[in-house]
Amino acid sequence: MSAMASLLFHLLCCLTVFWLLPLPSHSADPDPLQDFCVANLSASISVNGFPCKPASEVTSDDFFFDGFTQEGNTTNAFASFLTPGNVLSFPGLNTLGISMNRVDFAPGGINPPHSHPRASEVGVVIEGKLLVGFVTTNNVYYSKVLTAGHMF
Repeated sequence: MSAMASLLFHLLCCLTVFWLLPLPSHSADPDPLQDFCVANLSASISVNGFPCKPASEVTSDDFFFDGFTQEGNTTNAFASFLTPGNVLSFPGLNTLGISMNRVDFAPGGINPPHSHPRASEVGVVIEGKLLVGFVTTNNVYYSKVLTAGHMF
């Protein structure tokens, strides 16, 4: 009788597993619970960015950034300068997973090789001519010479 009980136990376990498999997965991020989450820069950062400012303290200035209006100082070893437009200077971007940078290049300037794990980069040339490119994880090189108005 012990063999029969063991067989029934294993059969019941298999049926339970097969019954649970078709249940839907809830592994996606839930819909946002609020329209925006302006960063409270005086609080410490958490896994998903800074905590939100109370809605009563949010102003129009939290959604405004004018840091790209000035050219950067390119008198350095790379002959380039990066002006970041991220949550630290533009609190309205908090928890959105986006940022934007302005990069100024002097003639012959370079942007040192870098990577963006789980992120993307797009470049637009406003003035001049610029060689841009990237290397894939399979070591394939893609590049293009851009002029004003081009994006890569």
